[in-house]
Amino acid sequence: MKKRYIVLFIMVAILLLTTGCGDHAKQGNLQKVGLLLEGNIDDQAWGEKGYQGLLSIKEEFDVNVEYKEGIIEEKEIKEAVDEFVEDGVNLIFGHSSAYGKTFFEISQEYPDVHFVYFNGTYYSDNVTSLTFNSHAMGFFAGMLASEMSETDQVGIIAAYQWQPEIEGFYEGVKYQNPMTEVNMDFIYDWNEYQIALEMYEKLKQQGVDVFYPAGDAFSQQVIKAASEDGLFAIGFVSDQHDIGPKTVLTSTVQHVDKLYTLTADQFSEGELEGEILTFDFKDNFITFGEFSPEVPEDFQHTLEQAIENYKNTGLLPNQ
Repeated sequence: MKKRYIVLFIMVAILLLTTGCGDHAKQGNLQKVGLLLEGNIDDQAWGEKGYQGLLSIKEEFDVNVEYKEGIIEEKEIKEAVDEFVEDGVNLIFGHSSAYGKTFFEISQEYPDVHFVYFNGTYYSDNVTSLTFNSHAMGFFAGMLASEMSETDQVGIIAAYQWQPEIEGFYEGVKYQNPMTEVNMDFIYDWNEYQIALEMYEKLKQQGVDVFYPAGDAFSQQVIKAASEDGLFAIGFVSDQHDIGPKTVLTSTVQHVDKLYTLTADQFSEGELEGEILTFDFKDNFITFGEFSPEVPEDFQHTLEQAIENYKNTGLLPNQ
């Protein structure tokens, strides 16, 4: 009789253990968090925001965290994921759209791990894409640029043509003043700030007096150049007011770090779905930064009211 009870106890224990191990991704149970970055954690822009988000998770949830810098190639991503999983990581962030395809391809190999990345279209049961509605962000930046231009010539320097804020910027400029010309240049790289500066000089020669550098790795350099030349710029991703308090009309700020803690909380509660999640002004994950004293207070109010209307209706001023 004793042997029968002992065998029954062992069988129940094994069943509980195996069931618990298989439900980590579904039920949450945040164990350890990993972060992959294309760049580094002290770039004073996008990478630093990801690292700050990771540290926020560490502090709020009292879990260990790991990160790896300079992870770009598919082979590197797979090796890094293997190392994370061996270390007990069950929530992995890829701080770029570049991680989406690889995460999607390998996700079935790691059913107890949830993969999160930014601004992409890949998703599955345990792969989530966090995206910003940067079209609206660009629209309101365009309104401001158009209003503040004295030459009726504004410029946007972007990394890629597919960035939604580009179309938004154009629409916002034309909504505010149909006579303002929108000049565009594309680098086709997120990090080539030297090319961005060359484009800045070219646009300056064309009469552009307000710049929107839509790339966090080169926005600082463009803003500094505009400050030296007595021109205006709009900050990107971070509040870049301090670079040039008069030059930086405002900044379109994406609160990436806050998305980290939101995602970790959803995972911990077993509520993180494999889907594309979109955030913008309506969620307060995109905001304007501090305004330059050069921006008239009445127009600041006009912009703030337009954003408030967008939050309430989901409609931009031109819709």
